[in-house]
Amino acid sequence: MNKNSQLKPQLKQKLTLFDMTMIAIGSTIGSGIFLTPSIIARALPSPKWIILVWVVGGLLALSGALTFSELGAMMPRAGGVYVYLTKAYGGLFGFLFGWAYFLVVNTGAIAALAVAFSTYFAYFVPLSPVGIKIFAVCGIVFVTVINVLGVKSGAIFSDLFTVLKLAGIAGIIIIGMGWGSAKATDFSAPLPHLPHGLGSALALAMVGVLWSTGGWQHATFTAGEAKDARRTLPASMIIGTITVTAVYLLTNVAYMFLLSPSRIAGSERVAADAAEVILGSFGGTIISLAIFVSAFGTTGIYTLTAPRIYYAMASDGLFFRKVAEIHPKYHTPAFAIVFQSIWAIFLILFWGTFENLISYVVFTDWIFFALTAASVFVLRRRFPDTERPYKTLGYPLTPIFFIVVSVWFVLNTLVEKPAQAWAGIGFLLLGVPVFYFWKNKHKSAK
Repeated sequence: MNKNSQLKPQLKQKLTLFDMTMIAIGSTIGSGIFLTPSIIARALPSPKWIILVWVVGGLLALSGALTFSELGAMMPRAGGVYVYLTKAYGGLFGFLFGWAYFLVVNTGAIAALAVAFSTYFAYFVPLSPVGIKIFAVCGIVFVTVINVLGVKSGAIFSDLFTVLKLAGIAGIIIIGMGWGSAKATDFSAPLPHLPHGLGSALALAMVGVLWSTGGWQHATFTAGEAKDARRTLPASMIIGTITVTAVYLLTNVAYMFLLSPSRIAGSERVAADAAEVILGSFGGTIISLAIFVSAFGTTGIYTLTAPRIYYAMASDGLFFRKVAEIHPKYHTPAFAIVFQSIWAIFLILFWGTFENLISYVVFTDWIFFALTAASVFVLRRRFPDTERPYKTLGYPLTPIFFIVVSVWFVLNTLVEKPAQAWAGIGFLLLGVPVFYFWKNKHKSAK
């Protein structure tokens, strides 16, 4: 390293194990557990099968965390999955991951979450459709400032809102277990006849489960700012996924202590209807507050984590050079954070159908999940002597399980939603010439 590079502002390792764990938990628990149980109950109207798919989802998340932890401990750098894909398959694959995250996956999620928390805020303060958008934009600006001011301030925000959302979910569990009754649901009831067969029902139910259990990988994006990342990154993802799985299982049991599966299936707001059984209309108010806290907190975490991907891309010469700059005072990739937020705000204000656009490419996340898990095999073969402070527990069965389910999800999307899937593939293919443009530009600049 030359003297000039040493004088450049650098990322600071300030994130503790608690911070990283709260990122893993907070980026996973968004609005899914409040909304998707009705989808799952409609697909599989049997308590045992409902619990089973949530157990499978939890095992999948844990297998992913165990697998990704080997990569994170081996390469504890900012950007996480981008770094692993680049190391295993070359720059194109890493770039396409970042391309998808910046243009749609993460910015679209931020935009959708911002609209969601604004909609639930309107439960307390009436807002017009325009007012909801304005409040959403203000929320994004607020979390952007928090995350620009320092990775620790962003982590404190993450810690606070993750603890609050866990407290809200704990309230649902306590209400269900304490004042509900196991008599509300016949837990021994068999699975009734399914018009489209068990396979189709499982596929539909798993979509809701996978939507709710994804997000823990965001912890890898901030690995470059974690204290003792080779230890804290694996521990945070493993603790995080185990915690989320336990919380989700207890929450579903609590729902069924308050509502029968048929009532859950017919509810558009399961958490609120469950709370209202005991608390009346006050329960709906409490749940609206819990969803607001959850969505707002996840917005802040996504604003914190994903810019580290763009920072890593820009550092490799595959994005605007300024995105690789570290703020001299706050030691954050400030421009990357602001750049992401500007695009998310654009989606809110001018792209009225961004939810549909997200659905076109969400399945690409699972393509990259499968590729990242497979990179454990690739890197063990290519770099057998590289130090691995943590090795995947249950290897090779653990990553194989994760890869098989990820591939199944991708193939199922191709069959069940071919228009959205092929649109997503087309979107990725558009990133190929963009990659070579940046690569050639980087070469000519040397």
